[in-house]
Amino acid sequence: MEHAAPTIEDGQRARMKFLLVAVGHKMPSWITTGFAEYVKRMPPSAKVELIEVRQEPRTTGKSVAKMLEAEACRIAASLPEGTQRVVLDEHGTSYTTKQFAQKMQDWMGGGRDVTFVIGGADGLHESIKNGTQKMALSSMTLPHGLVRVLLAEQLYRAYSLLHNHPYHRE
Repeated sequence: MEHAAPTIEDGQRARMKFLLVAVGHKMPSWITTGFAEYVKRMPPSAKVELIEVRQEPRTTGKSVAKMLEAEACRIAASLPEGTQRVVLDEHGTSYTTKQFAQKMQDWMGGGRDVTFVIGGADGLHESIKNGTQKMALSSMTLPHGLVRVLLAEQLYRAYSLLHNHPYHRE
């Protein structure tokens, strides 16, 4: 039996933010342009914002564990209070587009903004992953800059589906 696509119901939260806390800055222009394209498509009631966290320099001679620990401190300092946190991880839960739209509807009804955490080239320290919801965009390892674009596109696609816009194709 085919399930109908979820739609925004009366009484759902009118405004919310989707924040992306991402390790790395100075992304290639195609990453910045792609991300910006989907962010501008989102309505004011579902803003997407990016918080960039400086990546630990790879030239210091520190071990990967020490670099991830340093990045974890910066990530933790950047996480907004009171938001639902979702860590992007290839071992996290995978969603279909409809399932992700349903998840978005649940978040919108829950009254809290959502913060997605995207690691850098070496991933995320366990202290950031522990005790949080983990979501996979793919079971493949993806470049961390590309994850920004893919996530922004999926947020737009899910929002469009919830509002019966023709962006989603069956």
